[in-house]
Amino acid sequence: MKISFIAVGKTQSREIASVVADYAKRISHYADLELMEVVDDAKLAKALERHDRVFLLDEHGTELGSSGFAAFVQKQLNSGVKGVAFAAGGPFGFTPEARAMADGEISLSQMTFPHDLVRVIFMEQLYRAFTILRNEKYHHE
Repeated sequence: MKISFIAVGKTQSREIASVVADYAKRISHYADLELMEVVDDAKLAKALERHDRVFLLDEHGTELGSSGFAAFVQKQLNSGVKGVAFAAGGPFGFTPEARAMADGEISLSQMTFPHDLVRVIFMEQLYRAFTILRNEKYHHE
């Protein structure tokens, strides 16, 4: 299964891009990962069309702890779908078109984060999920 992380807008910070790249490299040991940046909401909807399942990262979505998110990732892996996309919207959230394409929404927190920071938080949690699923020494409960 391919996991795609699609974000509206470009990363503004080289440091953030470096951290995201580091987590992408780590995650690549567990899954086929694709990182995409799209310029606007219209391009986001077009990018989401090609995925079997789409989950929006939205502050009003379902909140999961790290272990719960790991179980969610495992469920997607077991589902037999070819591709799952996680999307981070632009500064004004998601368009109704993108929301209509979504299979669900996941909240990283009830707090609002800068879009660059969302990339780091999501990538770290995705990496953490895989280490939890493999019983590796990274996550401590």
